[in-house]
Amino acid sequence: MGMARKLALVVDDSKSARIILSRMLEKYDIAVDMAESAEQAIEYLKNNRPDAIFMDHLMPGMDGLQAVQAIKSNPQTAMIPIMMYTSQEGELYVGQARALGAMGVLPKQVRPVDVSKVLYELRLLPDRRDMTEPVLAPVELEDGTPVERAPAAGPRSSAADWGRRLESAVKDQAVDVRRFIVASLDSFASRIVNDLRAAMPAPTLEFPPAPARAARPMWPWATAVAAASLIAAVFAAFWLVARDDLAKSRAEAAALTSSNAELQRARVDLSATVKDLTAALASSGGAGATAGAPAGAGASAIVPRAEPVPYGEIPFDRGRLDVLRELLAKLQGQGFHGIVKITSLSGLYCLTGNSTDGFTPAAPSSLASKCDMVGNPFEESLSGQQRQSLAFANLIAGVRQRTAGAITVAIENAGNARPITPYPARTESLTAGEWNRAAAANNRVEFAPETAANP
Repeated sequence: MGMARKLALVVDDSKSARIILSRMLEKYDIAVDMAESAEQAIEYLKNNRPDAIFMDHLMPGMDGLQAVQAIKSNPQTAMIPIMMYTSQEGELYVGQARALGAMGVLPKQVRPVDVSKVLYELRLLPDRRDMTEPVLAPVELEDGTPVERAPAAGPRSSAADWGRRLESAVKDQAVDVRRFIVASLDSFASRIVNDLRAAMPAPTLEFPPAPARAARPMWPWATAVAAASLIAAVFAAFWLVARDDLAKSRAEAAALTSSNAELQRARVDLSATVKDLTAALASSGGAGATAGAPAGAGASAIVPRAEPVPYGEIPFDRGRLDVLRELLAKLQGQGFHGIVKITSLSGLYCLTGNSTDGFTPAAPSSLASKCDMVGNPFEESLSGQQRQSLAFANLIAGVRQRTAGAITVAIENAGNARPITPYPARTESLTAGEWNRAAAANNRVEFAPETAANP
């Protein structure tokens, strides 16, 4: 009798985010109910008991952490496991979510392997130990000799390790086949000997004449030889198929290694290009800033700055957070009065994938004409609040108070309207790597301090 189907509740004000996660869960045979606000989720829990809840953080009205606190404070719903499903990250946020009762944080740009791991933690899937039973059970032959079969190979950890594991599995399979053939031949030979003994007359003191012995039927021996030949042919066929599969696996592993090397080279080239562009922008903007700044403004040494944003990261976080913290410290030390404008701009990437499993940048060596999409669906799916981390928002909120209103920060999103690196012409030979180098340079955050007219 199979297990009862599990039920999960997805709470998110974004319809697309709810649909993406629900499709992922339904692939694991998990039923899904959805709520578009924390208030609606709490009303739902009055009459329903899901096995787990996936809770967004930033929502109109009651936010996700407030909803977690309300659910855990109610004895009727306190035992339902909750996983935050949000773009928020960082140890501070994870610690805050767990302190209120959530089990952890599942990022919105999630991989299928992360989903399965979370489902095991939430007990929405069977225990992993249930999945480790051998694929082939012991086989009892007619002569009573048991033949143990090797269990299935473990999960793949990497491309190179996957090749080694597959080669080991093929060798183990060959040993099992050889063992099965030897046991089968022994059993078959034993049966033939027993048949021959039963067919032979009882021994007497008189030897039969030579012609009679010559007339003894030879079909049992011929049958044994034919059976042995057939088994040997089957074994040879198995070995050839296994050898071909191993060769294909080695070729795929080599291709993956080559692709990884190309990605690393492209990353180095991209970093060098971004540094050159940043230096050029700083040198071109430095003269204008020095000439145009009023005397005593204190911002003559501060020039506009652009920082790259890797695909799949929210704009206002990580390296951009460090840049903003450094910039604000310099401005405050110079007695700056004015506004720091922070603008996010998106690059248009050559992507592969689909809307269900997500999109990733195409392999650098693939043709740009084979891209499944040219755009930036991750950037387009983010709302205003989802573009910045909790630490980034806290830094902006405290700067005005620390500077007594002398410095304010304004955030805006300019989309893909102002590329600083032109995209290459679309030709038949254009590769995804060439296109995505321009997209990565255009996917950036710009910092521009503007001195107030009357500081």
